[in-house]
Amino acid sequence: MNQDDLGVDLDKSLGYLLKEASSALRAAMEEVLRPLGMSVTRYACLELLAQRPGLSNSELARGAFVTRQSMNVLLQALEREGYVTRPAEAPVGKILPTRLTSHGRRSLEKATVAVRSVEVRMLAGMTETEQSGAFRILQSMIHSLRDGNDGS
Repeated sequence: MNQDDLGVDLDKSLGYLLKEASSALRAAMEEVLRPLGMSVTRYACLELLAQRPGLSNSELARGAFVTRQSMNVLLQALEREGYVTRPAEAPVGKILPTRLTSHGRRSLEKATVAVRSVEVRMLAGMTETEQSGAFRILQSMIHSLRDGNDGS
């Protein structure tokens, strides 16, 4: 039996390599965020709210790659801890728009510095041209998969 009979050759699988890179990135981010009392998901939620104030629970869940239920639990904790604020009642429909508090913004600033240091470390061995190329390639892959491009 040879490697072709076994399916995907993990040493040559781009998908596997991307997953490994994603896992290494997440671990490095968790390592620098932990001393700040944050997780990657908490950081992602705060960063999304800083860039797009008023997002709904569903929008935040999609952006942070978690379920709506998980995001709801996180938002309740963030609200209780003073990082975010949500109205008691939805101004329109059922959506409770979430916004960062000043405490949330200060915490996010520290976390952003920590996360940026991980990105700098990750890209340290690449030239600016290589970084730009990697960025374009990854965007293209995401676009192809989301648009259902079958490669033909």
